[in-house]
Amino acid sequence: MPAQQAVRHLGGLQGQAPLAPYVGLWTRLAGFTVNELSALLAERTLVRAPIMRATVHLADAADFAAFRPLFGPLLAAGLRANYARRLTGVDLGTLAAQAAELLATRPLTRAQLAKELAAAWPEAEPMALAYAVTYLVPVVQVPPRGIWGTNAQATWTTAESWLAGPVGPAEPGAVDALVLRYLAAFGPATVADIQTWSGLARLREVTDRLELRAYRGPGDAELLDLPEKELPDEDIPAPPRFLPEYDNLLLSYADRGRVIPHDRPVPLWPGNGATQGTLLIDGAWNALWKITAGTLTITPFRRLTPAEESAITAEAAHLLAFACPSNPARPIRFTPSGAAP
Repeated sequence: MPAQQAVRHLGGLQGQAPLAPYVGLWTRLAGFTVNELSALLAERTLVRAPIMRATVHLADAADFAAFRPLFGPLLAAGLRANYARRLTGVDLGTLAAQAAELLATRPLTRAQLAKELAAAWPEAEPMALAYAVTYLVPVVQVPPRGIWGTNAQATWTTAESWLAGPVGPAEPGAVDALVLRYLAAFGPATVADIQTWSGLARLREVTDRLELRAYRGPGDAELLDLPEKELPDEDIPAPPRFLPEYDNLLLSYADRGRVIPHDRPVPLWPGNGATQGTLLIDGAWNALWKITAGTLTITPFRRLTPAEESAITAEAAHLLAFACPSNPARPIRFTPSGAAP
């Protein structure tokens, strides 16, 4: 499928590392190119913005406009938890209105926004004011942030001005559509899984009114799925797959045991992304990978079979051809199993 359809299918891709979605799409799609995603961002077909769990995702613009209003209460709770004590004397409604006017005039970094807002609220911490705005106002990060080959600061504008249309309030049925979108990508799953992925609560009320197929999973847990979806055979091959850091697959379940057979936290390294990440072996996260100076290093958590190492090497060569096309050597090396932190 094309990149935009894949982003819609997943309900958005994790985007804290701005270039990570390129690897996330490459590993899922045949024929994906960096120019395809860069063009969609430049054309405003896709946006980078806080949405699920109040974290930055790469999302379809129409999806963002439809689903962002659902997360207003979640974002408000995050603002209270993280910044309330640093916003002395601030009227949040007035802050949101002033900031929206500023950002609609020209995109600003958080530092620039803090400087613009500080004079009106001298008792508040300037950067807390800037962070509060991204909780209060539907905003997006503008290119070149997220464009392949760039290293640009996060610069913000209002979603309304960027998309030339209002964002909110939520339309009837929006939360139902969001739950169905999750199950299409990640089902079968529990209600707790859907709530973990989205950050929303009380979704049992939603699943109870939808027509869904139910299974019994490990521990007799109820797993829900779309009625038209069929489970694959349990012995279907799961080839090695190179995921970016903080990929959706590793984060989208309350019980991550289906893909994480250990207690390592899902890593989010500093930087732009697309040079290191996680590796699925037989469907489970069992290695890390990193590209340094054109060399791809793979660090498995367990001993690999010759067949696994051969399959990983072949897929690694494809990753290097995608990420480092100007490097004809493209060396691949394995570190001893168990060497990863």
